[in-house]
Amino acid sequence: MTASTLTQYPYRYDVVGSLLRPADLKQAHQDFAAGKIDQAELTRIQRQETKRIVEKQVALGFKAVTDGEFNRSWWHLDFLWNLTGVDKYDYHKSYKFKGDTTRTDNVELTGHVSENPNHPFYDSFKYLQSIVPDGVLVKQTIPSPTMLFRDNRSDRWHEFYETWDAYLDDVAKAYHDTAEHFYALGCRYLQIDDTTWAFLISKLNETKDQPAEHAKYEQLANDGVRVINAFLAGLPADLTVATHICRGNFKSTYLFSGSYDDVADQLGQLHYDGLFLEYDSERAGSFASLARIWNQDAHKRLVLGLVTSKFPELEDQDAVIARIKEAAKIVPLENLALSTQCGFASTEEGNQLTEDQQWAKLTLVKTIAEKVWPEA
Repeated sequence: MTASTLTQYPYRYDVVGSLLRPADLKQAHQDFAAGKIDQAELTRIQRQETKRIVEKQVALGFKAVTDGEFNRSWWHLDFLWNLTGVDKYDYHKSYKFKGDTTRTDNVELTGHVSENPNHPFYDSFKYLQSIVPDGVLVKQTIPSPTMLFRDNRSDRWHEFYETWDAYLDDVAKAYHDTAEHFYALGCRYLQIDDTTWAFLISKLNETKDQPAEHAKYEQLANDGVRVINAFLAGLPADLTVATHICRGNFKSTYLFSGSYDDVADQLGQLHYDGLFLEYDSERAGSFASLARIWNQDAHKRLVLGLVTSKFPELEDQDAVIARIKEAAKIVPLENLALSTQCGFASTEEGNQLTEDQQWAKLTLVKTIAEKVWPEA
């Protein structure tokens, strides 16, 4: 969005994206993988459960709703696998979460990268759009293009491109075309989920005394800014694009720690309309970086993830309000909003809480936001 006025969304209270998968949907995925049911039956169950959680979000009063990411197993890989020139492979390594291990699925390049006009996420979006009532916005979430640069996913780039820059240009165009396709289907609110910046926070800290390694991660940060801004350039003015800066979210564990300081300048350069920032624990550091991330952009909204999605205990309302007021000393209150720090099930395994506890968390976010921003 290029307008100079404050963006309407992210809303004052907003759903980050993923929601806990019910038992029948988890079983359906297992049955599909085992060949016990076909794609049509899996889709039927997905849509049945998607309709249920959309109705719940609407009943709770959320103005933007997601499909809970019920059409995927991973928050990022299912989308990336379905781009042209990208495929699935077994990495034989687990992502190193604190205290737990994941499946070993990953992504590899198999050709020139481009938008897939038959990407299955488009059909999922059309279904979601068809069941959302008037006055409620569909929020589509997809992983950041930077996720293709990490975890050995770009190892084969030189087989298909003469230069790294040419590869980056194709990635940016693939995402731009994908955003345009979602827009043509009626999408007006797109969220780009991204663990790369938290990864870089960790790596830039680890390599401060290793100049060559440090420079490699600085270049990755600069490549991220370049590709993201290239993909955003020229999108329709009434398409809001936000990003969620994630620190890892698997079965209530995490991947990365550290203050936003090391990447605040790069985050401030990104041409997003809003940034969802995780601030539910001391791992995120202080609010001092907010000024550089906001970067005096009068229309940008920063969404403070002060309510954790990892644990069931409800935060104290007064304590959360006090933290919002603390952040408002750095960034104007009108440029702030509230959410959980992440979704509830970035992978289908989900975090360690019940559905009722999930809805209680989202209700808390809404209740607090309405106290801080009465117009909400």
